[in-house]
Amino acid sequence: MIDNLSIALTHGLLLIAVWRLIHRPDLDQEDPPEPDVRPTGFHIKRPINRNRPDA
Repeated sequence: MIDNLSIALTHGLLLIAVWRLIHRPDLDQEDPPEPDVRPTGFHIKRPINRNRPDA
């Protein structure tokens, strides 16, 4: 009996938490990210160093 009560209680509390999270008005609204001042990553065009010996 205690096991069923504890499982029902915890699942009920989880259901209430999920229900409240789903119905938040700001859940699907995000501000767009700010552009990078200096881009980073693989798409950066770097100058080719022609004086570097091949290793």
